[in-house]
Amino acid sequence: MDRLAALFERFSVSARTFQSGALCGINAIGEDETRGQLHVVRAGRLAVDHFGAAPPLEVCEPSLLLYPRPLPRRFITDAQRGADMVCAHIEFTGSVANPVAAALPDVVQLPLAQAPEMDFLLRHLFSEADARNCGRQAMLDRLFEALLIQLLRVVMDRGHVRSGMLAGLADPRLRNMLVSLHERPQQPWSLESLAELAGMSRTAFANTFRDVVGVTPGAYLQAWRIGLAQQHLAAGMPLKLVAQEVGYSNEAALSRAFQAQTGQRPGEWRRGASAAGVDQAPGSPARVGQNSH
Repeated sequence: MDRLAALFERFSVSARTFQSGALCGINAIGEDETRGQLHVVRAGRLAVDHFGAAPPLEVCEPSLLLYPRPLPRRFITDAQRGADMVCAHIEFTGSVANPVAAALPDVVQLPLAQAPEMDFLLRHLFSEADARNCGRQAMLDRLFEALLIQLLRVVMDRGHVRSGMLAGLADPRLRNMLVSLHERPQQPWSLESLAELAGMSRTAFANTFRDVVGVTPGAYLQAWRIGLAQQHLAAGMPLKLVAQEVGYSNEAALSRAFQAQTGQRPGEWRRGASAAGVDQAPGSPARVGQNSH
């Protein structure tokens, strides 16, 4: 089973390259930034100050730094030599509520030497960044998107997250069950049917799921369904069809679950999303249970 397919089919990600070359001295990314970023440090030393919002970082070797959500920070490099970096903005559908973005720590630091499987993509990324070929921007953007997927594989396989959705997808006991739930939210899932997919007893499954993911299976399922419902509502789908798509027997059942999850009725949420003029897509299965790296 493809652990990431259903996530990216429903909640897309896009990249926009904005930096290629030396970054010298002190450079800040402030509170007005609304996107995440993926930084590839090719060479040089770099210190990162997060103004107390996260521990400071020291980058002493070629590394990846992923910020899935906006986080004010200051890069400190040598004023003359600087650090050679290639960077891109990362935009997840639904912004900070995107289940992939919300499942990740505030920052992921990965030395390139620890991820040889990324060598192929990185060689192409650096080659494209150094050249001035036609279509360079589009090529770099697509390479960064592919690099992010590769990084998510590493994050899951190397245990960089210890709770939440990605930890569940990394767990051999839970991964196939979670993929089935993600792919078929409209199915009438019960604790028994989910435990059977995991090959565990009800009690063992419920305890394992809560320990790894951070919430009960029922809470996770509701959050996933309501996240999809928000996406459908933002796209203008009638409430009756939304209920069918995400696994509720009728509009009333969906409304009750929606209000319990978000504090708003579906119509209120849709009007607020429309008035704000922003993509309100998903809502939070991955927010359940904060992760750390």
